[in-house]
Amino acid sequence: MPAQAYDAFQIIADPSRRQMLQLLSKDSLTINALAENFDMSRPAVSKHIKIMYNAGFISIKDIGRERYCTLKQDGFEEVQKFISYFDKFWAGKLKKLETILNSKSKK
Repeated sequence: MPAQAYDAFQIIADPSRRQMLQLLSKDSLTINALAENFDMSRPAVSKHIKIMYNAGFISIKDIGRERYCTLKQDGFEEVQKFISYFDKFWAGKLKKLETILNSKSKK
């Protein structure tokens, strides 16, 4: 059975995954070190890690007997594009408002 495909917003929709991503923004962590931060089973943590890995949010590197998780930019690109679109949208709206207010204040 093929792995379920998730879009970037499904990945960050889960509070546990968001917390994992925040933890990994500070440093690479082993799967066990990540699991210590959560009140869930090790297999549940592993499932979240697999989902984030498959979506391009993290990479996993084997060093000795440990597996280290590190953030990757790839998964965040879809989210960034979405946010950038709305940043431009709102900047345009605010610029129009500024123009209107400036023209009214000059009258």
